[in-house]
Amino acid sequence: MTAPLHDTSAAETAAVDVAANAPAKEIAGRSPAQIAWVRLKRDKLAFVGGSIVLFLILVAIFAPLIVSWFGHPPNEFHDGPETIDAYGGGQPVGDWGGISKDFLFGVEPTNGRDTFSRVVYGTRISLIVAFLSAIFAVLLGTVFGIIAGYFGGVVDAIISRTMDLLLAFPQLLFILALVSVVPSELWGLSGSGVRMGVLIVVIGFFGWPYVGRIVRGQTLSLREREYVEAAQSLGAGRRYILFRELLPNLVAPITVYMTLMIPTNILTEAALSFLGAGVKPPTASWGQMLSTAVRTYEIAPLFLIFPGLAIFVTVLAFNLLGDGVRDALDPKGNR
Repeated sequence: MTAPLHDTSAAETAAVDVAANAPAKEIAGRSPAQIAWVRLKRDKLAFVGGSIVLFLILVAIFAPLIVSWFGHPPNEFHDGPETIDAYGGGQPVGDWGGISKDFLFGVEPTNGRDTFSRVVYGTRISLIVAFLSAIFAVLLGTVFGIIAGYFGGVVDAIISRTMDLLLAFPQLLFILALVSVVPSELWGLSGSGVRMGVLIVVIGFFGWPYVGRIVRGQTLSLREREYVEAAQSLGAGRRYILFRELLPNLVAPITVYMTLMIPTNILTEAALSFLGAGVKPPTASWGQMLSTAVRTYEIAPLFLIFPGLAIFVTVLAFNLLGDGVRDALDPKGNR
């Protein structure tokens, strides 16, 4: 007899049997949201931008607590040697604009209000106006864009020409004219609340065509997909197709554009406050602080730096986060 080429022991045979009978390891799939989150965490710049945005949101929420710990009431006047004449006749003490342990960012040159407290409270105004106007624009743009893209024909023509008209309209001049005739009390609001309400509505109203054009273009492509045709063949109604088939596939571009719209709205609010069409004094606003600082920068240059730096950092953080979200939601990106 011929000897076996390989002598297999009983122990090896048992190990092979156990391995063969062991349950196969289940391969867990990842949802698009999980894939996007993994990509976003790998983007260091987006992580830094998101961290700054989260910090600013916390500052806006806890502004009274922060000011009570590190500053003074934002509208409290402080007459002392650190202030100067409102007309520039005096000189500030030292070269630091009144910066001390009691006034971390110094004081306003005209009336001695705490610059740190006003920058902190200005965060509230900028973020509230930017977020709410962006949400308003996204809601309008999504509804009208998806309707125009899906139905087409006359409906698409009317909505598209309306968007073209609004995009050509001078938004800044309209807001300036509107603010001058807005009453002191409106929609149950008064004072700066009225101005904020007007800014939110007008900025959002003139911003929705940008979202609407993107949603319309995406809808024109999605409505020809197989899953939409399958839903139609099964008798699904238009409402079901719009909100159950098309809308979930539009979440990614809408989210990306919203993150990029918020910094634009912050700059718009700051520009309007700079021109005097924003919130009413003495409510703190970054643009309003810059408007005051421009008149006194030669004798108090630091008062110009802090609100300008706040606008710069906030807009940069949102842009970094928006770029990261766009890359993370890109289906053709590296996984």
